[in-house]
Amino acid sequence: MLEGIKNRYDFIFLFDVKDGNPNGDPDAGNLPRIDSETGHGLVTDVCLKRKVRNYVGIVKKETPPYEIYIKEKAVLNNQNERAYQALGVDLSKDNKKRKGGDKVEEARQWMCKNFYDVRTFGAVMSVGVNCGQVRGPVQLTFSRSVDQIMSQEHSITRMAVTTEKEAEKQGGDNRTMGRKFTVPYGLYQCQGFVSPSFAEDTKFSEDDLELLWDALKNMFDHDHSAARGQMAPRKLIVFKHESELGNASAHHLFERIDVKRKDDQKPVRNFSDYEVTINKDNIPSGIEIIEKI
Repeated sequence: MLEGIKNRYDFIFLFDVKDGNPNGDPDAGNLPRIDSETGHGLVTDVCLKRKVRNYVGIVKKETPPYEIYIKEKAVLNNQNERAYQALGVDLSKDNKKRKGGDKVEEARQWMCKNFYDVRTFGAVMSVGVNCGQVRGPVQLTFSRSVDQIMSQEHSITRMAVTTEKEAEKQGGDNRTMGRKFTVPYGLYQCQGFVSPSFAEDTKFSEDDLELLWDALKNMFDHDHSAARGQMAPRKLIVFKHESELGNASAHHLFERIDVKRKDDQKPVRNFSDYEVTINKDNIPSGIEIIEKI
């Protein structure tokens, strides 16, 4: 039986986008997400978790214990039923208001064991077929761009139409106009946390942790699309704590990382336009700084 990790980790993940939309906002016509007060770009935690899930699904070929619970076209109650089938429980004979009865905890453990994203990020599995709730050991913040971003709108043309009726209206010209939004360049910073106490509950292991680092380093290479432009990981700086509870506050550790432009007088268009420094002076006892990228 695998054990959960024994150390606390805090990390900073820097990634960038060039001529693409890193995370469109469906409530704003798919414009790049933005802090309306400051003009800084945003990328949700859900967006990055989706890429991690996709990468793990590709690498591990969706086989236990690395199946993915939250995936495209998944019916979650069908996934939950598999836990009870594995436990030999006939849900049709169970009280509908307490579906799963006294086997909920066993079903919850089965889900953690088989699904990588459940034991990593957690999940609410108590709607319908009840497999309980899991609070994941790995948590991410919204990513925020280091500087303000400028969203650009582009008109695009498709040399085809969808219906015969549209073709008749255009007299055979057959053109369809559309719009596309991009960010010329943006460097984003995400903060992450890995809790050993929650890892003990879900059995998030050292192998799972290495797979997470691997996913963050490689997931953009398997997520290319015309809309997202060029996205790449730039820095993954990990603070490993000697103890389970931690040896320093996360925000104090994050303040040791400074990301600034080399030249404030010209627009930023490449990662090389930034300088990333880590203050390693007087590091708190019990803290190891690991640069994964």
